[in-house]
Amino acid sequence: MLACAAIAQKRVVLDQYYNNEVEAKTGKAFHYIWEDQEMTGFSQLGGLFEAEGAKLATLREKPSKNNLSGTAVYIIADPDTKDESRNPNFLDEEAAKAVFKWVKRGGILLLMTNDSQNADLDHTNILGRKFGMSFEKEIVHAELSEPGKPRNFNSCASTNLPTHPLFDGVSKIFIKGVAPIALSSPAKVVLAENGKTLIAQAKCGKGFVLAVGDPWLYNEYIDNKMLPAEFENFKAAKNLVKLLLNP
Repeated sequence: MLACAAIAQKRVVLDQYYNNEVEAKTGKAFHYIWEDQEMTGFSQLGGLFEAEGAKLATLREKPSKNNLSGTAVYIIADPDTKDESRNPNFLDEEAAKAVFKWVKRGGILLLMTNDSQNADLDHTNILGRKFGMSFEKEIVHAELSEPGKPRNFNSCASTNLPTHPLFDGVSKIFIKGVAPIALSSPAKVVLAENGKTLIAQAKCGKGFVLAVGDPWLYNEYIDNKMLPAEFENFKAAKNLVKLLLNP
């Protein structure tokens, strides 16, 4: 009961300052946000956090010491490019320092980008490099489907999974179109294939950072509505939530 009470106080904040896409027809915000229940959203991932007793919130301002106060987990996913937003907000040194200091004090950061065609990596790396992580401008784990044929989900499968809390009880995941991560101290590999790091982690002071070169566990690919039954992204998502709440 005491553990549940502790988790219940944890606030999980999703960025909507660097990722702030709107639908052209409706002007409504979408894409990797809690409220988006379509394939593009994070509503199911948010539900897993809530199932563990966490409270969801959204940060629509530049991160700072003040607005990160009281945050247990801060998630930045798919920062906008100039093609995705009329007036994109880019990570800068001031924000990166604020987030870095917040992590050192015990904050947990989940940093998920996208491939370089769909996310701003240049400015995101201002933050990533503070933890020894630099997202590269190439695409690995691209889906190798042929026109007119069924989707080739297995071309994006990872089965050689390491011993890590993220993959506890998981034997196969789907992760598509990833920006690989170049590492330096203190960052360490979590998942790599063919010499390319797909997922990395770093300890920093009292805090922890997990980085993925893809938004990965959004509604389209979090469960088996789209994915074949042998993929265990949903189990990995549950593990992710528990890891971030109890690193």
